[in-house]
Amino acid sequence: MKQTLIFLIFFPILTLAQQSQKKIVASKFRVEGNCEMCKKTIEKAALSVRGVKMAIWDIPSNKLSLLYNRRKVEVKNIHNAIAKSGYSTLEVKAKEEDYNKLPMCCQY
Repeated sequence: MKQTLIFLIFFPILTLAQQSQKKIVASKFRVEGNCEMCKKTIEKAALSVRGVKMAIWDIPSNKLSLLYNRRKVEVKNIHNAIAKSGYSTLEVKAKEEDYNKLPMCCQY
């Protein structure tokens, strides 16, 4: 049900993105984490980057789905912002001091 809802949200946005000359692009990548607190922090970190339009992190799969303006931000900047919040991605490992600031339930 949740995947269907996400699809229904993504499809119109992706269609709109294609019509605007691929200025808005979708991306999906793994971000380490465990719980609802992780979800809030990861999504907040991604959305704090100028140009990110949407960020949804799925707890069971640890996948972050993004929509962002490729003219305003590079995906590497999003990875860096998430790592700065204490969560490692496939491209950027979180620094130990940032990771240690996470609550115990969020340490993976």
